Amino acid sequence: MSSPVPSDLSDRIAAATASAIRIAEITLPPDVLERIFAASEDETSPVARRELMHILENIRLAEERQAPICQDTGIPVIYLTLPPQIPFTSSIVDAVRKGVREATETIPLRPNLVDPITRHNTGTNTSANMPAVHILPGDRMQVTVLPKGAGSENVSRLKMFTPTEKDRIPEFVVETALLAGGRPCPPIILGVGIGGTFDGAASLAKEALLEPLDQMTPEETEICQKVNDLGIGPMGLGGKTTCLGVKIKSAGCHTASLPVAVNIQCWAARRATVEVPLS
Repeated sequence: MSSPVPSDLSDRIAAATASAIRIAEITLPPDVLERIFAASEDETSPVARRELMHILENIRLAEERQAPICQDTGIPVIYLTLPPQIPFTSSIVDAVRKGVREATETIPLRPNLVDPITRHNTGTNTSANMPAVHILPGDRMQVTVLPKGAGSENVSRLKMFTPTEKDRIPEFVVETALLAGGRPCPPIILGVGIGGTFDGAASLAKEALLEPLDQMTPEETEICQKVNDLGIGPMGLGGKTTCLGVKIKSAGCHTASLPVAVNIQCWAARRATVEVPLS
């Protein structure tokens, strides 16, 4: 059995987690902000342009007042990179949860986490098996947080295609945005996971939301344009800008299978990374 990490390192992991959550909740990443600015300048519908200006004012006030960008502060999804010399133990997960509890109290965050059946609220955004902590290898120890609100999460989809249906994937992604309509607070970002397993495709789709929007492949650009052609527009009120970007991640899958997941993110595409000092 691995030894628990030293208490001082646990404290640093907790502090880095709380810091990353604070940054993510209050300040949008530059690439997302740039896309929203560009959309506001390109939009021709007066109503849509006004909604985008409201979004930009919301972002400005959040940073000025050091308050969360959205009232739905989401549930934090955690990605932790560990260098070879740091063992993965339960104490690391405990430290992350401590950081989430601290952030919930001090930022503060809305306590969103409830029991799926009884709906009992823990009040801390933590519980058994939550938040989800994804471990990745790395040269440095870093905490990346992705606060995920329910409005966009609830309209995400997963479908088990047959291998012969691979050409229908773009259609499925666009259909998912169409069915979502204005519910996920567009303009949206679409994370698409292709391949892996049933659960793996969903993980890939969420991980895709961590990718920067300043570069998209021709396939991603084409899907993004087709979603924008739907005319749903900002907040579902019509306009040119329904989608800020599409990011795709893929993995190998069983020869008889083709899972595809679409994880929708609202315009408040919050994410942040903080490095954990090792000494």
